[in-house]
Amino acid sequence: MDGLGGFGGLFDPRAAGFEDPILVAATDGVGTKLKLAFETGKFDTLGIDLVAMCVNDLVVQGAEPLFFLDYFATGGLDQEVAAAVVSGIAHGCRQADCALIGGETAEMPGLYASGEFDVAGFSVGAMERGTGFPRDDHPISSGDAIIGLASSGLHSNGYSLVRKIVERAGDALSAPAPFDPNTALGTALLTPTRIYVNACLAAAKQNGMKGFAHITGGGLLENIPRVLPTGLSASLDGTRWTAPPVFDWLRRAGGVDDIEMASTFNCGIGMVAIAAADDADAIVEILAGAGEKAAIVGTVTDAAGGAIEVANLDVALGGGV
Repeated sequence: MDGLGGFGGLFDPRAAGFEDPILVAATDGVGTKLKLAFETGKFDTLGIDLVAMCVNDLVVQGAEPLFFLDYFATGGLDQEVAAAVVSGIAHGCRQADCALIGGETAEMPGLYASGEFDVAGFSVGAMERGTGFPRDDHPISSGDAIIGLASSGLHSNGYSLVRKIVERAGDALSAPAPFDPNTALGTALLTPTRIYVNACLAAAKQNGMKGFAHITGGGLLENIPRVLPTGLSASLDGTRWTAPPVFDWLRRAGGVDDIEMASTFNCGIGMVAIAAADDADAIVEILAGAGEKAAIVGTVTDAAGGAIEVANLDVALGGGV
C-alpha cells in the first residue's frame, strides 16, 4: 500500500481480491547451503531458495502468497554480496507472484566470521475461508493417488551431509561436477529450489484435489506423513520417476543407503500432491500445463506397517527405467 522505508510494510488483502481471507504465515532460511555459497563466492541464487522455502510452505495449505520480507545479518556489509542476495529474493518473489514489501539488514561486528552472513525469510499468504487444505468435506483416504512434482535438485535441505560427502570425495567445488561435466560442482550444488506456487494454485481449484506436502528437511519419509490423517500411510514406486543425477552421485560417493536418502533428501520429488484416483490424471495434466514435470508416483494406503514405503528408490536415483 505504500513505498519501502517505513517501520512496517502495509498490505491490503481486499485489494488483492480476497473477500473473507484467512492469513497463513511461514518463515524459513536456507541452512548450511550458505556454507557452499561462502566457499564458491556465488550468491545470486540464495534469494530464490529463501523465497521458495517459505512460499512453497504456504501453498500446501491452499494459500496464495501475498508478500515477503527478508532478514540479512552480517558482521560487515558487503554491498555487492547483499545486492546479489536481494536480487535473488526479488526474482523468487516474481516467480511466486508475491510482493517484496520490506526487510532488515543488520550489521553485527564480531558475531559473524568475515565474509559470512545469515538470511531468513518471512512470507504471508491468504485463502478464502473454507478453501484451505486439508478439507473435512474431501478428506484424504486410502486409495488416493500421490502425484510427484519434479525437483530441480537438492533444493535447500541435507547440506550438512552434502558437504561431508564433498569432503570425502575430495572433489574441488570449482572442478566439473561428476554428474554434470559442463557445470562446476559448487554451482551445480547451488541450483535453486523450485517454486511450485502457480502450479499448485492451479491444481488446488480442481475437483478431487485433497492436499499437498512440501518435501523439505526429513525428505520423503518425514514430510508426506505430515499431510496424512491418522491411520493412513503411503506407498511410492521409484520406477515412476527419475531423480536428477546429483542424487545418484551423493549416494554412491557417500555410501548412503536408501533409507537415509529418503529421510534426508527430496530424491527428485520436491512437492507431492494428493488427489482422488479418478481425478489424478487430469490434475497431472494441469500441473504439466503450468510448467511442472509431474507423474503419479504412489498411493495412499492403510497404515498397516506405519512407515512410508518407498519401493525401487534405487531405480529412481539411478536414472529411472
